[in-house]
Formats: sequence, C-alpha cells, structure tokens
Amino acid sequence: MHIAVVGLSHRTAPVEIREKLSIPEQTMETSLQTLRGNDQVLEVSILSTCNRLEIYTLVRHPERGISAISDFLGQHSGLATEDLSPHLFNFHHDEAVAHLMRVAAGLDSLVLGEGQILSQVKKMVRLGQEHKSMGPILNRLLTQAVSTGKRVRSETNLGTGAVSISSAAVELAQLKLGQAQGEDQLMTLESELVAVVGAGRMSRLLLQHLQAKGCSGVMLLNRTRQRAEDLSADFPELHVECRPLDDLNHCLSTCSLVFTSTAADDPIVDASLLKQLKRRSFLRLIDIGVPRNIASDVVDVPGVESHDVDDLHEVVSRNQEARQQMAKEAEVVLQEETRLFLEWWDSLEAVPTINRLRATLEAIRAEELQKALSRMGPDFSARERKVVEALSKGIINKILHTPVTQLRAPQARPERQQALRVVASLFELDPPLEDG
Repeated sequence: MHIAVVGLSHRTAPVEIREKLSIPEQTMETSLQTLRGNDQVLEVSILSTCNRLEIYTLVRHPERGISAISDFLGQHSGLATEDLSPHLFNFHHDEAVAHLMRVAAGLDSLVLGEGQILSQVKKMVRLGQEHKSMGPILNRLLTQAVSTGKRVRSETNLGTGAVSISSAAVELAQLKLGQAQGEDQLMTLESELVAVVGAGRMSRLLLQHLQAKGCSGVMLLNRTRQRAEDLSADFPELHVECRPLDDLNHCLSTCSLVFTSTAADDPIVDASLLKQLKRRSFLRLIDIGVPRNIASDVVDVPGVESHDVDDLHEVVSRNQEARQQMAKEAEVVLQEETRLFLEWWDSLEAVPTINRLRATLEAIRAEELQKALSRMGPDFSARERKVVEALSKGIINKILHTPVTQLRAPQARPERQQALRVVASLFELDPPLEDG
C-alpha cells in the first residue's frame, strides 16, 4: 500500500484550468465513489477549493494508482491529456505526507498562512468520513494534518494578521483604485458604491474586511434573500442593503465596485449582459469564485475592469516577505509532524508478523488449556475453568507485550525488518499473504 496525492493548484495551473477541475460538494459523493470503484484505490478523499483540487489516496501500486487518478481528472474535466498533464503534480508517500502538512498549515496557500484552508481540510475529512471513502490510514493522516494546522497557528505567529483570499480581494480593490488615481498605494473605499454577490463564507469575510477598510455601505445580493439578511445581521455597524439575485442588473448598473463569490457553475456576468446596461460609472469587477462567476470576455466592454483570483498575486506579494520568517518557524513543526506520521506508518509493517505471532501463541494456549481441562475431570467447576482460561490468556498477553512494543517502536526500517525476520524464524511463522 502507498500514500499518494495527485492534483493542481494556483502554483501549477491558471484559473481557467482550475475551474474545470472544481468538484462542488453536491457531486463529491459521486466523485469519491467513482475513484473507489478503481481496484487500485483503497482509500480516497478530495480537497477542492478555489485555489486547488487535490486527491489524497491510499493505492495498491504508486504508478498505477497515480495513473488511475490522473485518468479520473481528465474524464472529470473534459481536458485532453496534453492540456491537463502539464498542470498536474503528484507526490508519493513521505512527499505526499509532507505536502498535506504544508497545505493544512497554510504554507502552500496563495496567501501565506491564511486560515481558511484549515477549515477546508476539516471539510475534506468530514466528507470522506460521511461518504465512507476513507479507511484507517487516510483517517489518521488527515486528522493529524488538521491537528498540525492547529498546532502551527498556536505555536507560531504565522496565523497572526494573516490575510485571506477575501481580504486580499478587498486590498486589490484598494490598490486598483489608488493606481487609477496615479498612486501605487491602497486607497479608502469610502466613496465607492460596493456590492457583494453571494452570501457564503467568502462573502462573510468580504463584508468583514470591507467594513474594516472604511466602506460606508454594501449592496448584498443572493439567490435566497433571507440568507443575505441573516448574514447582514452579523454586521450591524455596516449599512447592508439586501437584494435578490434577480436585481443583479440594477447592481451592475449602479455600483462602481462589485465582488462576486457564488457557487454557480457558469458565469453570471458576461459581456453581452454588460453591454445591455446603462451604467452610471466605471465598473470594477473582482471575482473570487471558482468556477468563475465573471466571464473573461467582459474585458472587451468599455468602462469595465475585471479581476479574478489569479490577480490577487499583485497584493499578496506585497505582504509575503514579512511572513517568510514566520513560515520558517512553522516548517520545524511540519517536519516533526511528518516524522511522527511516517514512524506510525512504518510501525504498520510489523502488524502482520505480530498478528501471526499472536495467532500462533493463541493456538498453543488453546490446545494446552484443553489438555489441562480434560485432565481435571468433571469435578472442575465452570467458574474454575474461566479462572484458568483467564490466567492462560493473561500469561500470553504478558509474554507478547514487550516484543510487540519493541517491534512497533520508532526505529530504522532495516532494524525493524531484521527483528521481524528473527521473530518469524524463531517461531516458524508462515509468511504473510501477498497483497495484489
């Protein structure tokens, strides 16, 4: 068995490729079942965010398993192999474990140290458990990744003041407003007519950061108006005008700055829509949805400026240098957590031998107990039989305790293998069955 991860991220693929690989929660179960249907895949869980799609697996054979996952991604995206392969990465065993730890800690994020990725990893664990696509190996690995992410945030300063995708989007709006005025700096949004389309987690963060950056009011649109009103209630100090998504045209006609973050599979704003509107001002669109909410052709519309998640690099790079030292502190934690998991994984190598040793001693115990009980005759009571049987089991457990503990203890692999060979030889244990 081998741990492997196959995927792509903001580091390897542009948003137009990433959006084709996105797997929404409503189709997650089908995707997990499809992957589990391959005889190479023993366990699987999927991490799907706006900046990455990664499939974590326990496979029978690394090369064949990775190939099967790559084939699934090709079928899911509809992309030809030559178009998809250059954007995919894959890691095997210790590299896969180390990569997951970095992801959960926020060290592989577009925004270094951002905290939202940890909740997304937690969601990956929950969905894998709910849909029963994970077994004991991935469950332990992913659970440890979550605890590692928490540990990094509690033991280092990496999470302190870390920006999110949403806050970076707000800063991008401030920067573009400044650049339009000939200043390469962040400007206040106080005079902007701002709208947020969508009322999910990302939109909540958008409202939080818009309020912090001096925004005087926001038009909040959502398919379900009640959900928008529920969200706005959490921001009593910010004037929020809630509207249904049907009012999108009015929003685009009157607002100067529009953020979009919906779960729509297809763009909700395109050039043909904008050309029909009588807009009152220059319109700046910032789309943090993946798949994208705003079609790429809007750049051809006069008086419209559009940005997507890939454009956030411009503001993120301004904040990264100060966080690099904090990342070095986190790396120490990640190395330790990776080592701990790999030590546990290596200890599993001893399990078949331990099980065969236990079975051998149990067979001897049962046989000798039966001989002893038969010599005791009918005068030996049921209670006395139970006491003798418990005594024999206790002796076996005491005998096994030290060798089992030593075989599973952290140690170099050659040393463990030598110890396993010695045990198998001394007790004449049958060889384990080969795993096809």
